[in-house]
Amino acid sequence: MNRLFKMSILAVAVAPAIALAVPQAGDREITLSGAGSSDKSFDDTVFSVQGSWGKYLDESSMWGIRQTINARDEEGESVQFDGSTRVFYDYHFGSGNTRPFVGLSLGGLYGEEVDETFMGGPEVGVKYWVQDKTFITAMAEYQFLFKSGSDARDRYDDGAFFYSVGLGYNF
Repeated sequence: MNRLFKMSILAVAVAPAIALAVPQAGDREITLSGAGSSDKSFDDTVFSVQGSWGKYLDESSMWGIRQTINARDEEGESVQFDGSTRVFYDYHFGSGNTRPFVGLSLGGLYGEEVDETFMGGPEVGVKYWVQDKTFITAMAEYQFLFKSGSDARDRYDDGAFFYSVGLGYNF
């Protein structure tokens, strides 16, 4: 009897960790992430905020829109803003608390001190659910800039990596 009681308590304690809901087709998701960098004397500082909205097509596939806003503060200059808006598709692996994903994004770059152009590239990341609907996300994107389809083939090797860490919520 004592053993049955202990096993029942253990099962109830572990059940919430096992029962975290995997997003289903039609579920939506929002994220908010941030990044920043400065030189060693803090004369050149960049802050980035990124948000996204997405919708699951099934338990693994998701499409959405991602918005990034960057603010650059250089000594002796006024703060410069730029941004990018991208449509993305991500494929998630697994069904537990930790779900890695890979994807693609395509969109545009615009702002005060940048040439307005298209951008696109692959992305990879991971989401870790800390509660039923709330997760921590980390992502790396490889983005390259281009003006046309033929330019995209030529410019792929000239891209840059972008990293972000943030929080998300499924609803």
